[in-house]
Amino acid sequence: MLFTKYLRDGVRSGAITRSVRVWMRPHVRAGKRYQFEAGEIEIDSINTITLEQITPRLARECGLASVDDLLKLARHGRGETIYLVDFHYVAPTDGLAVRSGARVG
Repeated sequence: MLFTKYLRDGVRSGAITRSVRVWMRPHVRAGKRYQFEAGEIEIDSINTITLEQITPRLARECGLASVDDLLKLARHGRGETIYLVDFHYVAPTDGLAVRSGARVG
């Protein structure tokens, strides 16, 4: 998955393990891994949510200061369905290239 530059340290440290995305269809699948810098992001779950379920607490869990900031970042395409993606970062273990995976925007 792709993350804006200022969120990447939080993802790598494990401080950020959720993301809200507005897509036309899901771009990731639970249980799959996707390339993220030197490591990978493993998707734990992906669920549709409503706009009303986006709270200040959820925004903070996603590494953002407010619901407005979250929505500005999440709404970058033509999508209408809101997805809550739970994930964790998997650091490389051997210094070699990680498995190839799809990059997701």
